[in-house]
Amino acid sequence: MLIVIGSIKAQREHLPRVLELSLEHVNRSRLEPGCLFHSVHRDVEDENRLVFLEHWADADALRAHFAVPASIAFVQEAASLAEEAPSLQIYEAQPASI
Repeated sequence: MLIVIGSIKAQREHLPRVLELSLEHVNRSRLEPGCLFHSVHRDVEDENRLVFLEHWADADALRAHFAVPASIAFVQEAASLAEEAPSLQIYEAQPASI
């Protein structure tokens, strides 16, 4: 499984549009093959920062997600409304038995 953590800090005046775009992106992404979990959260310490948490079955599913035209359009428009460059980290994970 791959875990993706992304973050975008919207320009204050564009926050409503970035929120709208983000919810559309999350809801669409949840329907893609290999998407196990996809969510967006608002940072309680910075109301203009949104954090995305995603779980993907494998690298092929994530590569396919990145290639979806709507995903590309989301990144381009959201980045154009951001205060700083969006960030993205990808991690490999295995379930732990404790």
